[in-house]
Amino acid sequence: MNPNLSRLHPYPFEKLGQLKAGVKPPEGLSSIALGIGEPKHPSPPFVKQVIADNLDRLANYPTTRGTDELREAIAAWATRRFGLTPGTLTSEQHIVPVNGTREGIFSLVQSVVDSSRAATVVSPNPFYQIYEGAALLAGATPHYLACDASNGFIPDFAGVPASVWQNCQILFLCSPGNPSGTVIPRQTLADVIALADRYDFIVASDECYSELYPDERCPPEGLLQTCAALGRDDYARCIVFHSLSKRSNLPGLRSGFVAGDAGVLKEYLRFRTYHGSAMPIQHQLASIAAWQDEDHVRENRAAYRAKFKAVVPILRQVMEVDFPDAGFYLWPHTPMDDETFAKELSAQQNVHVLPGRYLSRTIDGYNPGENRVRLALVAPLAECVEAAERIVRFVKDHDGAPVS
Repeated sequence: MNPNLSRLHPYPFEKLGQLKAGVKPPEGLSSIALGIGEPKHPSPPFVKQVIADNLDRLANYPTTRGTDELREAIAAWATRRFGLTPGTLTSEQHIVPVNGTREGIFSLVQSVVDSSRAATVVSPNPFYQIYEGAALLAGATPHYLACDASNGFIPDFAGVPASVWQNCQILFLCSPGNPSGTVIPRQTLADVIALADRYDFIVASDECYSELYPDERCPPEGLLQTCAALGRDDYARCIVFHSLSKRSNLPGLRSGFVAGDAGVLKEYLRFRTYHGSAMPIQHQLASIAAWQDEDHVRENRAAYRAKFKAVVPILRQVMEVDFPDAGFYLWPHTPMDDETFAKELSAQQNVHVLPGRYLSRTIDGYNPGENRVRLALVAPLAECVEAAERIVRFVKDHDGAPVS
């Protein structure tokens, strides 16, 4: 067996299952799940119709690089959305369709990391666990950059020792962040690109929450958008990941893309040819329809805005919690340790959240996720409000007073 398999940590939801083993919530309260970031809004009917109309394409092998039409639709969407110089993000050289961002992230790391020399993969902490698992299985060493309130939940890139950058082969960004929802500003992205140029590593930006934002006039900046602002129309050393899972409520479609540096993607596509992950043709056709429509995405954002507007004031009665820049998570402080909070909330109120420490690693005795929980506002509005009210009752029953 690959010895690196033993280096993998249990997935957060495996830990959560162990934490709640034996817990018996009250029978009179319905279960409300806020722990898993699985969108619950309806999938667009027109996308489902495309799949239904093309089930005969099950008889065709899909190609690894996807159809020309899909890559052209993706390139057109990304160019519009991020204000790229027309013609610079080409369907031929700069786009690779993938089966969701998880698969794309994992396979990119396998194709990029050179484990014959010292290899470090740098990521935020807390983080999406695929960054770490992909690094470990590629034979690299993860390095974690703490994200907490003291730095606005954005890593202090300037404070990273040169020795870390010298061995860095990939730096992962997550903007909007999971779990904080923080958007990394342009100047910070520009500083990161400068570091990549200086130390010759790849910046890999996970932007799967980029289309869920509160102000229609101010969409989050993306890494390729910063490249365009800097005149880097070759997108050198820059890679982005996008998905239809959150944007279009299509997590089961397993459809996304990787875009950016053409030289990196040329070799990545060669890896994927052997890797064997090709998107089914009927899913490609459905994806084209989704990328070409913005009406359903605006409706999606409106639904999340309504939930944040309703839930945050309720929770603020007993917890420190802020509106995120984007995404669909809340990242509040807990009035007791986060594991106890999650376990007892399940046991007493049948509301299920994820302890923050399960999304983080403890480095030098400090875990930036401790005493926070991640709440995914994916349930219907009424359920989210009910969950918030139960959390308030739970906290008040616990200590009889609001958290200061």
